[in-house]
Amino acid sequence: MQVEILSLCDAATDYQGRLCVLGAFDTIFARTFPATHPQCAIALRLRFNQIEVGDHSVRLHLVNADGQLILPSLDGKMTVALNPGFDSASMNLILGIQSLQLPSPGDYAANLAVDGKQEASIPLYVRKQNG
Repeated sequence: MQVEILSLCDAATDYQGRLCVLGAFDTIFARTFPATHPQCAIALRLRFNQIEVGDHSVRLHLVNADGQLILPSLDGKMTVALNPGFDSASMNLILGIQSLQLPSPGDYAANLAVDGKQEASIPLYVRKQNG
């Protein structure tokens, strides 16, 4: 299994197997804390090889620097199948987030685990906006 895309973004959609990502970012600025980011998404595209056909568990979570969840963990299952004549298959997953609560400035992370093994992590830097 290969993580092709793991991104925080303003919005994402899956259009007939195409992952459409708008406004990828890694930093949020806020004037005061706690802060609320009105809307964003985590976009994910995974590629599976023939040997990985079948059922898989996926866990995605957003944590602070101490590893504490700032959103409930997203746990799901997916079934991978290959179309005839293909040696791999891709899967798109999108987690839409409304009113993301950010308690304080600091370093956060979006972590991805597949079948109980961490496969990827991306940072989210939350900073106090000056002025």
